[in-house]
Amino acid sequence: MTPERLRALLAEVAAGAVPVDEAERRLAWNPVEELPFASVDHHRALRQGFPEVVFGQGKTPGQVVAIAQRIAARGDGFLATRLAPETADALAAALPGIELNRLGRTAWLAPAEPLRRQARGSVLIVTAGTSDLPVAEEAAVTASAYGNPVERLTDVGVAGIHRLLSRTDALRSASVVIVVAGMEGALPSVVGGLVSVPVIAVPTSVGYGASFGGVAALLGMLNSCASGVTVVNIDNGFGAAVAASRINLLPQA
Repeated sequence: MTPERLRALLAEVAAGAVPVDEAERRLAWNPVEELPFASVDHHRALRQGFPEVVFGQGKTPGQVVAIAQRIAARGDGFLATRLAPETADALAAALPGIELNRLGRTAWLAPAEPLRRQARGSVLIVTAGTSDLPVAEEAAVTASAYGNPVERLTDVGVAGIHRLLSRTDALRSASVVIVVAGMEGALPSVVGGLVSVPVIAVPTSVGYGASFGGVAALLGMLNSCASGVTVVNIDNGFGAAVAASRINLLPQA
């Protein structure tokens, strides 16, 4: 049950097109649906503006498909992240119309009624290197699913800083910038010094031994000298995109 569908239902009640008892039945229909392996929260969208997102890592393909089908059955569509290839294949077979992003390991099924979100502007996703693209694509799919216009700026890390400096128009046009970087994690500080909008830094686990699986980038970003840089967890493109959405999307009237 999305906010848009709730408003439509209430409008039908006000117009006399839907009886109060029927509206009550629809609203009360299993707000939490219990499965043997999951409790599906069907009213998440009413509280947070977006349905429950399925985290695929650690779940079997059958579990992910079952949860996704329950969410999709309400007409809300769904987003799934961290999908193994076999899980993505199972979702594609079970739910026609699904959009898979193999690089970002995501699956997105649009809701029956399009989300009507008003955005302040675009979310720009900046990637330090090509190896950071899987995390950046997770962020891009998530931000787009939440209703944001999304732009990308790829492979502009500090090892060739001229690549970034030649694209400052893209930086200046964004309302929120997500910067995805591994290795030493320096790129968010550079971007933070060039823009006046919120910058969300995503450290990735890309790098050689002393990068400690992304810890070096994480610590570098946390110690950024640039103002206004916020940092999420290692490889958490999803979390960065949700945070960007809450900044960029205007509250619904």
